[in-house]
Amino acid sequence: MTLPKDLSETIIDPKAYAKREIADAAFAAIRATAPLDKAQPEGFDPFWVVSRHADIKDIERQPDVFHNGDKSTFLSDRAGAEMTQALTGGEANLIRSLVSVDGKEHKDLRGVVFPHVTPRAIKPMEDQIRLIAREFVDHMLSFDGTCDFAADVAFLYPLRVIMTVLGVPREDEPFMLKLTQELFNNADPELNRSRMELSREEMLKSLWETTMELEAYFANVTKRFRENPTEHINSLIANAKIDGEYLNHRQMMGYYIIAATAGHDTTSNTTSGAMWALAERPHLLRAMQDNPDRINAFVEETIRWETPVKHFMRSAVADTTIGGQPIKAGDWLMLSYQSGNRDEAVWDDPFEFRIDRETNPQIAFGYGVHVCLGQHLARMEMRVLWEELFKRIKSVDMNGEGQRTISNFVCGPKHVPIRFAAQ
Repeated sequence: MTLPKDLSETIIDPKAYAKREIADAAFAAIRATAPLDKAQPEGFDPFWVVSRHADIKDIERQPDVFHNGDKSTFLSDRAGAEMTQALTGGEANLIRSLVSVDGKEHKDLRGVVFPHVTPRAIKPMEDQIRLIAREFVDHMLSFDGTCDFAADVAFLYPLRVIMTVLGVPREDEPFMLKLTQELFNNADPELNRSRMELSREEMLKSLWETTMELEAYFANVTKRFRENPTEHINSLIANAKIDGEYLNHRQMMGYYIIAATAGHDTTSNTTSGAMWALAERPHLLRAMQDNPDRINAFVEETIRWETPVKHFMRSAVADTTIGGQPIKAGDWLMLSYQSGNRDEAVWDDPFEFRIDRETNPQIAFGYGVHVCLGQHLARMEMRVLWEELFKRIKSVDMNGEGQRTISNFVCGPKHVPIRFAAQ
């Protein structure tokens, strides 16, 4: 059995995620009628659509059976897969990063940074992050009652935090923001490299150009931090050795790129989405101000609500069964985190934004050995920003129509026009 053509086409369409209710409706229909079924959109290899929370976790806890790197880690058509292999000398992904490697290589690479991003390790950073948060709250209030929260605050605050942690100079932040938006928003004419609609082939070429520009930048970073090591994350990457050898070029560049781009873009998307939720729900700001002890629940709900990484792909390397469905070695699977985080079997009222959830087992950061390396830092950034902002405003509502990026991979609000009153 395969999914109906309309559903298959919807879940691969970047524009469906820009109008989130379209993608949400498609995945709700899939969960209700075919929660683990194959999609066969034209030009793509067939892939299983994994829509349920439990099935996604089941796959994620079996990294020896479901690999990240054997095929593209994100949804790509056949032509794109062939071009990627031609550009990389036979690899399945343009960037060789933590999300696209498996087994010992993944464990070794993750170990380079993991000890430095545990809750205990990042706790001393909180005071500095709070100062940055206050700076951007002041910046927001300087707009005197109206701003585009996405562009004026949410894009910039997590960027400043992660660049500080990485050791990137402040003057390079606009460059890093521009290339990050190009990397994740190739289907969006407002944000991609060409500032126009692109064919799939043009998108891949654009991605490669952006990747090469990032690699050129980080080549100089390696030189700088090997000559003068520091405690910054980029210095750890530059000087890391596995089995006595420095990381190879692809490993090192992939590490820099994922840390510098995913390290702030997903947090930016979640922060923008949180403000959008607040501005559409007048009671929510007062509820948070009256119940500051709910701040962690608020942050966790914003992560579930926005789920900035919409999917990752996995490849089965052995015959197995998921959710009662036989899966064959060689099968390709889409893990839809957006769908999993709306699963009616896990959440009451999954399409409602609620801060009173006693448990919130969201999977926006993934699960298992590939769970997001920066999840604790991201939570801290968001918690601190909202703690500071809730003290400084007394009302907020939308001041126009919000807009989301056009992307089926990493997607979130790009414009959140708000009207607010300071305390």
